[in-house]
Amino acid sequence: MSKGSIIQDPTSKRSFSAAAKGSSSAAAKRPAAKAATKAPAKKAFTLIKPKNEKGVYTQSEFIENLVGYCGLTTKSEAKAIIDGVGELLVDALKKGYKVPLFGTGKLFVRKTKARMGRNPSTQEPIKIPASKKVKFNPSKVLKDAVS
Repeated sequence: MSKGSIIQDPTSKRSFSAAAKGSSSAAAKRPAAKAATKAPAKKAFTLIKPKNEKGVYTQSEFIENLVGYCGLTTKSEAKAIIDGVGELLVDALKKGYKVPLFGTGKLFVRKTKARMGRNPSTQEPIKIPASKKVKFNPSKVLKDAVS
């Protein structure tokens, strides 16, 4: 193996230079890396219940939950995150991409064909034009969690 060749580590999908991997290289002369530090323990978070009887979160209640759950300092940070994710979803779906929502499922656009329908009040046939609809495909994890 030549000194400038690249080695692919299949477990981490990272590439290493053969020169950096060898024991006689400059990497061997460096001091040992510090031990990995533990991530700070996550605080226990109590989910805020929606105030209405239907169990539907208002935008402000959802933002309060996001602030508490993610450990953000202000509601404006949470609002900025929500707005940014919303813009990202709209742009990606407009371009026809499937968007994974990790741990919950996928959002995607499905095209519907033009078809004939019937007006329910007059029973007269009408033509329903082709359109695009946003669909959500839930993951198995989400299905198992709510069932």
